[in-house]
Amino acid sequence: MAETGRDWAGAKAPDLDGFVTLANAAYRALPETFRALTGEIIIEVADFPTEDVLKAMNCQTAFDLLGLFEGVGLAQAEAVPATGALPNHIWLYRRPILDYWSEHDETLGHVVAHVLIHEIGHHFGLSDDDMEAIEAAIRDDAATSR
Repeated sequence: MAETGRDWAGAKAPDLDGFVTLANAAYRALPETFRALTGEIIIEVADFPTEDVLKAMNCQTAFDLLGLFEGVGLAQAEAVPATGALPNHIWLYRRPILDYWSEHDETLGHVVAHVLIHEIGHHFGLSDDDMEAIEAAIRDDAATSR
């Protein structure tokens, strides 16, 4: 169903800085217990994954990967010495996310939050059901705060 009343002729896709703002807002909206699992995580945005990442993830095209977690997960944290450890990173890939968004009936904020939750959640061993419950809790919180 087409949205009425919006000036689509003047609308633009967010640039990298705008995407960082979206990602940070999505991260802050996550439940505190979920964010606590991430520790000191850095969220970064790039237009596309690097060639090395695409090769390592066996991607067919640069649009195949929406995000990536790099770091030491909760399950491995106790087994890995902390000396010299780099901070955990979440990479969000702007152009593949925009491409996905253009083909689906979801808001861009929802897609960014979904990718963020999955990149954090899969790394920490959460099931798809766990992640869906987190996303549902965020939607419920947003609906009750209106």
